[in-house]
Amino acid sequence: MTPGLSSYQWHTDISPLADTLTTAPDYLIIQDLDGVCMGLVNDPLSRTMDPGYVHAVRNQEGRFYVLTNGEHIGKRGVNPMIDRALGNGVAKTEGLYLPGLGAGGVQLQNRFGKVSHPGVSSQEMAFLLQIPVKARYFLINLLGNSPYNLAKENIQLLAEAVVLDNRASPTINANLLSAVLGSVTPVRQLQQDLQRFMTRLLQDAQSQGMGESFFIHYAPNLGTDPATGLERIKPADDSSWGTTDFQFMLKGAVKESGVLVLLNQYFAAKTGAYPLGADFSVRTAPASHNALLELAQSAFDPALMPRIIGVGDTITSHQIDGEWQRGGSDRGFLTLVQDLGQAFDSDNVVVLIDSSGDEVIRPAVDTGALQRYCATDPQYWQAVAGLSDANDPLRVNFVLAGHSEYRAFFVSALG
Repeated sequence: MTPGLSSYQWHTDISPLADTLTTAPDYLIIQDLDGVCMGLVNDPLSRTMDPGYVHAVRNQEGRFYVLTNGEHIGKRGVNPMIDRALGNGVAKTEGLYLPGLGAGGVQLQNRFGKVSHPGVSSQEMAFLLQIPVKARYFLINLLGNSPYNLAKENIQLLAEAVVLDNRASPTINANLLSAVLGSVTPVRQLQQDLQRFMTRLLQDAQSQGMGESFFIHYAPNLGTDPATGLERIKPADDSSWGTTDFQFMLKGAVKESGVLVLLNQYFAAKTGAYPLGADFSVRTAPASHNALLELAQSAFDPALMPRIIGVGDTITSHQIDGEWQRGGSDRGFLTLVQDLGQAFDSDNVVVLIDSSGDEVIRPAVDTGALQRYCATDPQYWQAVAGLSDANDPLRVNFVLAGHSEYRAFFVSALG
């Protein structure tokens, strides 16, 4: 296939993609959730789901999967949001839950809400179950001290709000705390304290024989430190809160591995056979980008490979001491989508949703500058400062100004 949509760069007019999707049936949408189809908020319990979007997803059965670090189930999961939007029992009866992977790829769900955790042991799940209690206790004992000095009557409520008791990816979401603290210095100190707490949890796991079971995911981040193999925190600054999500994750639960799991599901639905085997999961997938790409090329039939549309909102790019550090929880899977498109000549598409207009402070896209300058103009890259750069290997094809614009496109083009 001759490249077409993949040749666009940071295009603010989504109509070429909409026109293609209405006429070409062989596509697969792999989409993040928070900041993409719903607002990126300080308190996850305040999130809402648009019923029109949910019904539009149902119309895309077999051509749509979610890929999120959030979860389907639990008090702060997406399924309860859908139940609130549609009414209890409706989604389960009519198959209106969002199919795909949660918890970075270890929580698989079909559209009727049947959930499994492929490759995860009962010992690992038991360890994860303890973490929210430990996290709340840690925060309650931390936040009354300097430099935070928060009122004691508020601390327990804050701890309850920011500790996400996700089943397979317990998280401290520091958005609300960052807003309460208000300035860079205490927010940076909080980031360091939370990082130390998460590191101690890893040490506890190791002492119980699970030294290779878990890792810490920071969102947004500055990519992986090649010396340690660990993700780098993005420090708060005057224009951004930096890293706000501190997630205790199962090893293998990275979105780029999830892309291959979802392609395996897609091919099985099309052909009746799993090219990577019925038991393939993110926990058995290769760890490196190149190995994932090579595995895909060896296993998937190019004649049946769909055009993949990857949709996310979290990428970062910052120059520190002369080195570009690029990260973000969606960068890996979006880059794999891009590279799969080149390897299979399938004209894949990368769509970025600018979530900077939501409640969380993030770098913004200057859409006016994108419309004024071409990709060869140095000022063009200033329009996406903090997100990308002139030498970024990830080339965003289309950018939309927030979740409302994305939902409108989705419902109009695909509903």
